[in-house]
Amino acid sequence: MKETAEVRELKVNRYIIIDGEPCRIVSITTSKPGKHGDAKARIEAIGVFDGQKRSVVHPVKHKVQVPIIDKRTAQVISVMGDTAQLMDLETYDTFEMPIPDEFKGKIEAGKEVQYIQALGKRKIIRV
Repeated sequence: MKETAEVRELKVNRYIIIDGEPCRIVSITTSKPGKHGDAKARIEAIGVFDGQKRSVVHPVKHKVQVPIIDKRTAQVISVMGDTAQLMDLETYDTFEMPIPDEFKGKIEAGKEVQYIQALGKRKIIRV
């Protein structure tokens, strides 16, 4: 799910969609308006799921896509190598998710984890 917002409404540590990927904004710099144009904003952001740095330049009145990022809690049902089978504690949906490198060895069956969900992708963020 996504919504739109004007570039001037964005703030650091909020989210924006760049190249179809949800990204967390690291910095925003704006230039003064020119003789024949609007002020421009340069947005630097890091991809939530892939960790890639991206930047984009838009006029401050330009509308951009903002992802709706859902933070949820799930219980670990089982661990199979680098994959964990999880059950959402609100909806009781079960699904499999790859275990990020920083949590390998920390995730065990029965424990609870926090994950984020946006644009059909999921990622474990806290154990």
